[in-house]
Amino acid sequence: MVKKFLFRGHEIEELKAMSYDEFADLLLARQRRSFRRGLTPVKKKLLEKVKRLNNGENVKLRTHCRDMIIVPQMVGHTVEVHNGKEFMRVNIQPEMIGHYLGEFALTRSRVTHGTPGMGATKSSLYIPLK
Repeated sequence: MVKKFLFRGHEIEELKAMSYDEFADLLLARQRRSFRRGLTPVKKKLLEKVKRLNNGENVKLRTHCRDMIIVPQMVGHTVEVHNGKEFMRVNIQPEMIGHYLGEFALTRSRVTHGTPGMGATKSSLYIPLK
């Protein structure tokens, strides 16, 4: 038996049929406030591109807009989100609805330090050279 995804008791198809105001009522307070205050021109342009993608056009979704809330129309598409250095591919899954795009394109990577170089500290003078 395949379990259907539900977001606050609604299936994906129901969510896609809702208006943005109805969808905003289902979101958490921070996201709901953002929707109610209105979308920036950059966010509106991204939503227009998503609509064109849903109509079958071949549009590349690349954005610097990390604070865009993932809406049901984005599910199933790949969005490239800038992390400050490069564009990270994010495959939008139903479980991501209501989250921000930036949450899935991490900006910091793990640092692995090597051995200190010559002259780094006084103690590094005594490290044998290779």
